[in-house]
Amino acid sequence: MPENNDELSRWFAAEVQPHEPALRAWLRSQFPQLPDPDDLVQETFARVLRARERGEVRTARALLFTTARHLAIDWARRNRLVAFEPITETEASPVYDEGRGVAESAAHRQELEILTHAIQSLPDRCRQVLTLRKIYGLSQKEIAAQLGISEHTVEVQVANGMRRCTEYLARHGLP
Repeated sequence: MPENNDELSRWFAAEVQPHEPALRAWLRSQFPQLPDPDDLVQETFARVLRARERGEVRTARALLFTTARHLAIDWARRNRLVAFEPITETEASPVYDEGRGVAESAAHRQELEILTHAIQSLPDRCRQVLTLRKIYGLSQKEIAAQLGISEHTVEVQVANGMRRCTEYLARHGLP
């Protein structure tokens, strides 16, 4: 049975609003590339309220953080700052393009070195999963089977690796 607005407002004030500062701090720490977490927080609140209206909320804090995490990951996917493409054929790679100027080739080589350092700076499992996914082009399912981990773990490790590489590249002046 749907709640009336007063009951819903009381529930929201007691169960959701107290977690807002922690949610904002968590979003800033986990997703520093978010330009402004306010929109994401508001969308999270709206989705949690809709879930409550349907009677699907057991633990408001857990639902709040999980919803915000999913929204932030969706935002990051839509606004990728670094696009990794599988490197499977080196012949087609622009690195070996002999028609390039010396300065352009040197700059490209330097960017590749920074990217290599970014990948090497990752924790072992994260680096392994990201390399299999983005360099060798394996699917999440193939990686999970090969490493004996769940597909969800693969997804999380790829997301963490991409975020960390993006941060590393940004610290070194690359988009």
